[in-house]
Amino acid sequence: MESERALNNQREQTAISFKAFMLKNSTKSNINLYDHLARLLTKVMDERPENVVDVIEDMSLEVKRELLQDMQSTLRDTPLASAAQLLAKQQKLLFSRGGDGGDREEELVETPLPNVSELSYYLEQAGVGLGREEMLRVFLALKQLVDSQPLAHCRFWGKILGTEGNYLVAEGGYREGEEEEEEGREETAEEDERDPEPQEEDEEAEVMEGIDPFPSSNYKPPPVVPKEENGTGANKFTYFVCSQPGLPWVRLPPVTPAQITVARQIRKFFTGKLDAPIVSYPPFPGNEANYLRAQIARISAGTHVSPLRFYQFAEGDGEEEEEGARESFEENSDFEGIPVAEMVESLSWVHHVQYILQQGRCKWVNLADKPEDDFEEADEEEKQEEPDEPEPEVGPALLSPISEDTDVAGTSPWTSKMSSNLLPQFAIAVLRSSLWPGAYAYASGKKFENIYIGWGLKCSGRGYTPSIPSVPQQEYPSGPEISEAMDPSLEEEQALKAVMEEQRAAQEDTEGLGGDEEDEDDDD
Repeated sequence: MESERALNNQREQTAISFKAFMLKNSTKSNINLYDHLARLLTKVMDERPENVVDVIEDMSLEVKRELLQDMQSTLRDTPLASAAQLLAKQQKLLFSRGGDGGDREEELVETPLPNVSELSYYLEQAGVGLGREEMLRVFLALKQLVDSQPLAHCRFWGKILGTEGNYLVAEGGYREGEEEEEEGREETAEEDERDPEPQEEDEEAEVMEGIDPFPSSNYKPPPVVPKEENGTGANKFTYFVCSQPGLPWVRLPPVTPAQITVARQIRKFFTGKLDAPIVSYPPFPGNEANYLRAQIARISAGTHVSPLRFYQFAEGDGEEEEEGARESFEENSDFEGIPVAEMVESLSWVHHVQYILQQGRCKWVNLADKPEDDFEEADEEEKQEEPDEPEPEVGPALLSPISEDTDVAGTSPWTSKMSSNLLPQFAIAVLRSSLWPGAYAYASGKKFENIYIGWGLKCSGRGYTPSIPSVPQQEYPSGPEISEAMDPSLEEEQALKAVMEEQRAAQEDTEGLGGDEEDEDDDD
C-alpha cells in the first residue's frame, strides 16, 4: 500500500509540473498551451465537425487567429506611394476634359494636333511603334503641349531610349511673331553676362601697370562658326521632350555647329537626365540636353524622307536654283500617290530635310570674311598676307533621291518592304534606315510619316575608336640661345683648356713686343 501511495504522489507531482509547463506563456503570442487546448476542445465540442482528426490543425489555427484579432490595432501606417502610382495620378489628368465640353468642333479643326491614332495604326501595320495604349497617352500629351504653346504645327518625332529614362520627342514650329520675344530675352541676358568682362580686364590692367608685362602669345583661336537662326537650317524646328506622357514638356535649346561637330566624333548613351554632363573627348560644349538636340538634328537630316514628287520647289526659287541653294519647298497638289510595289522596288523616296555640312551648318558660311572695321584697323602687311578664299562646301541638294546615298559598311543604306505579302493590294510601303537604326518611314497613297525609336546612335559599321588627342603645341620657338646641349667629356674639357692657354700666351707675347717698340721710340 505504501508503494502505491508513493507512486500516486509521484504521478501527482509529475502532472502538476507538466501543468505548470503547459501554463507557461509564449514569448511571441503571449498565450499558453493549456488555455489553447482548452479553447480548442471547447470549439470541437461546440461544432462537432466530421473527420475532426483531419481538420484539427486548421481549427487550432483559427483559435489562434481569434485571439490575435483582439490584440491587433486597427491603426495602420499609410504606405508610401510608388513611382507607378505617382505617374498614374499625373496621367489621370490626361483623360480629364476641362470646361463644359461645348463648342469643341472649331478647336478640333484649327488645332495643329496631329492624328497620332492614325499614325499608330499604320506603324502597327509596319511592325513598328509603341503600342496602342502608349500611343494614346502620347496623343493626349501632345494635346497638352499644343494647348500650352502657341504652335503652328506639331508632330510626334519619336522616342529615344536611355539607361535610366527615355525621351518622348515632339517636333513643332511657333507661329509668326510668337518666338521673337523669347529670343530677344535670351540675347539681352547674354549681353548682360558679357558686360562685366571688359570692366574686370580694365581693373586688372590698372593693377599690372607697375609690373613687367608677361610675354604675349601669338596663338589665335580658330573663328567660331555662328549658329543658324531659329526657323532655318538645323534650327528650323523646335523640339520638346518629356520622360513619360503626362509629365511637363521641356523645350530643348537651339543647336550650335560646335555641338554637331563634336557629336559626330563621340558615342554616348543617354541617361534620361537633361542636366547630366557629357564626359567625352573631344569635350562636348554642353550637357545632355544639348547633345540630345544635336543628335535629333543629325537623325532628322539623314532619315526624314518623303515619296517622290510629294513636295516640289516653290516657283520663286528660279534664281537660287542656279546656285544650288534651294531651301524652300511646298506640297505638290497634283501628287496622286505612287504604287506601293514601285516604292518598294525602285526606292521612290527623297530627302526633304537639309543636309548638315561638315561645318555643322546646313548653309555654308565663309569664316574668312572680316567686318569692315577689322579691315580698317589691319596693317597693309597683314592685308597682303591674307590667305586665299576657301572653297564653299556643298552637300547633297534638297529633295535628292535616297538611291544616291552612300553604302553603310558595304550594305545598302535603306531597306524597303511591304507590310503584307498576303494582301499586297492593302499593304503599305515601309522603309528602314541602316545608317540610323530605329528610323522608319511608311507611305500609303498620299499619306506618309517618319518616326524614330532607338538609342540615338549612328551605325559606325566597325568598332568604335575614340579620337586620339592632338600633339601638344610648342610653348616657345626653339633656337640656339635656348637649345639644350650635351655636357662635354673630360678629354674635350682638357683640350679646350689647352687651346685657351695657348691663345692667352700668344696674346701676352704680342702685348710685350708692342711695349718694347714704344720704349725704343721714346729713346729716339
